[in-house]
Amino acid sequence: MRERSAKAARMERRHAKFRRRPGFNMISLMDIFTILVFFLLVNSSEVQTQTSTKTIRLPESIAEQKPRETLVVQVSRDEIILQGRRIIGLDEVAAQEDAVIEPLRSALEAHKALQFSRLDESEESQEISIAGDREIPFKILKKIMVTCTRAGFGRISLSVTQKAATAG
Repeated sequence: MRERSAKAARMERRHAKFRRRPGFNMISLMDIFTILVFFLLVNSSEVQTQTSTKTIRLPESIAEQKPRETLVVQVSRDEIILQGRRIIGLDEVAAQEDAVIEPLRSALEAHKALQFSRLDESEESQEISIAGDREIPFKILKKIMVTCTRAGFGRISLSVTQKAATAG
């Protein structure tokens, strides 16, 4: 058997070393995913939507102020809904002469009592949003607003869909 020279042995070791496949580096991949997770967490809080059913078409506005988390009274073309529960039909509201809608007032007061038993009384707890269909008559909207005020909700907001401001 023939002996190899030192140079040939060194070259063979070098070729064997570079023939191996390189290992998979997880460090840089973990860095990318960490940055991605932080980016998504920070930017996910920027989008705020209010719960709305498909039966309610909100009016449009160019308002810049973002909505706060409040109790929402949903008013569709047929009924008034509070916390996903039907309170009264709009035909019944239109038929009554009184400015206060009693079933809605009692439901709001019950919700307020439940909320105050868990939290101390604050200005945010006295705030309410009305998500009303754009086709409901103002007479009914006024009754709902009066009822909310009589139930102790002093700050009333109307939910709208934001549209882009037109130039000019």
